[in-house]
Amino acid sequence: MLIGELSRRTGVGERLLRYYERAGLIHAERRANGYRDYTDATVRTVRQVRALLAAGLPTRVIRQVLPCAAGDAGLRPCPGVLDTLRGRLSVLDRRAADLSEARALLRDTIARTEDAAEA
Repeated sequence: MLIGELSRRTGVGERLLRYYERAGLIHAERRANGYRDYTDATVRTVRQVRALLAAGLPTRVIRQVLPCAAGDAGLRPCPGVLDTLRGRLSVLDRRAADLSEARALLRDTIARTEDAAEA
């Protein structure tokens, strides 16, 4: 299938699909005229990439774990994948804690500012 059809079937723009290809997340054969030719399996791969991106994984990590993708069932336990995912979760947990602290500080600042305005 051509890139336009892949875009239509996945809801992902052609520009982003080209990026996924450059990043090594998807692969296309080339037709004699140079057009990209994707297989039906690429639709599933693009959906997996989107799900992993939504889970907060960067493309470099997705490239590592994508060979372990087991369709809609998630990931097979490949060597190193769980450690990579746990490491990424740790990063996200730290970021969430930092954001929570920043939110609390901002709420406190707003409350003190409102109190000062009322005085």
